Amino acid sequence: MATLLPAIVAGCAAPALPTLPVAAPAQWRQAPGQTVAAPAPDLQSWWKALGDPQLDALVEQALAQNLTLAQARSRLRQARILAGRDNMAYRPSVSAGARTLQDVSATDTYFQASLDAVWELGLFGARESIQRAGQARLDTAAASTQAARVSLVAEVVRSYADLRAAQVQQDLLQHMADLDAQSLALFSVQRQQRLGAPEERAQAEIRIAQTRAQQSQPRQIAEHAAQGLAVLLGQATPDAAWRTASSWPPRSQPGLRDFRLQQVPTDLLRYRPEIRSAEADVLKSAAELGSATSELYPRITLGASLLYAHNITQNRRTNTDNVPALGPLIDIPLFDWGRRRAAVDAQKEALDASLLAYRQAVLEGVSETESALSALQLSGERRQQLQTARDLLARRVDDQATLARLGLASRLDGLGAERAALQASMEVAAAEAAHTQAFVALYKALGGAPIPADEADGLASRTAQAAP
Repeated sequence: MATLLPAIVAGCAAPALPTLPVAAPAQWRQAPGQTVAAPAPDLQSWWKALGDPQLDALVEQALAQNLTLAQARSRLRQARILAGRDNMAYRPSVSAGARTLQDVSATDTYFQASLDAVWELGLFGARESIQRAGQARLDTAAASTQAARVSLVAEVVRSYADLRAAQVQQDLLQHMADLDAQSLALFSVQRQQRLGAPEERAQAEIRIAQTRAQQSQPRQIAEHAAQGLAVLLGQATPDAAWRTASSWPPRSQPGLRDFRLQQVPTDLLRYRPEIRSAEADVLKSAAELGSATSELYPRITLGASLLYAHNITQNRRTNTDNVPALGPLIDIPLFDWGRRRAAVDAQKEALDASLLAYRQAVLEGVSETESALSALQLSGERRQQLQTARDLLARRVDDQATLARLGLASRLDGLGAERAALQASMEVAAAEAAHTQAFVALYKALGGAPIPADEADGLASRTAQAAP
């Protein structure tokens, strides 16, 4: 008897959950240099590594006001309410009813009142399987909420970086247009004094036209980025502060400095929404397999019923329908057992497919992160080289200014050096934005971080209030 009881209990349990295949490597191939002094951005607030307080405020505002994220949070609360309902499926339930009816001969009318109690035991893994299915739906909703949060923060940072880079380029182009106007004026004076070649003045006019044509592109990018930010923040129109007039020196833009990557490949299994969603699909397939397996075995329900009947026509209580009933109800599969067996086999194949999909999700996460790490490293190297070229050109501008003060060079020579330095600054601004975008892509590939504890507690409390 001592050995028979564990076997019976094991037979009543759902099939064991499969072991998830781990395909993540031990370390990153493209990881940046691990400088001990460099900070390690926190997954919960990785955008703060860019060091821009206005960006921090925009992200917090978006997390509070974004409509897509609000919808995802609502779906998560719905999943939590339904999960609580699923947990009550195999608990005892009591129902009461009352009705009037006539007998077959339509001579007497009866009033009947009933009290029924039903408790489906959920043996052979049925109860555990339905709980797993509810948890799978909850995990899927949580992964979707996390994905919406990660995508929202990434889009806010991207739009803000595009906006600031475009505004910096607008400032630089405006200053370049002023320099071109000065060059044209100086060439005009030379022509009046019959100095210089006619082609020089024509070239100056061409440069002015080209600079004015270039000014439209950053304006368009800035307008698009500002409108995108407004949508992300749940607003109809962008804030006026986002579209301030051009200034000199140019406005600043968020920039990433050296940092230390703290996350390891296995962190993807905990954070990346796509992997968490694939894990939820595995749990869902396991639950469906458990439910199909339980259908192979008898379904046992305990029930009790009490019926009271009163003959309204004769105004007397009946004597045949007032005996309480108590006992089990057993539903045994017989003639459709083959169909149920086929359903189990099909669910086994579905579980195998979900495990393959989970492994594929891990491989894709690792590949995307490695690509993001490589892009971040290459964009950082390009930014460094362009900054070096800009600094050298800035020194050249200083040298030309010194020669002009000494009377050894003309103002026209200095304008050419300043224009080249401005062009280099525009390339640095674009490279800085590309480096920021690569940083955003990296932390989006890593999956951000789980929903913060305070936000998760708020969702849980609101779910508890909404639950019946």
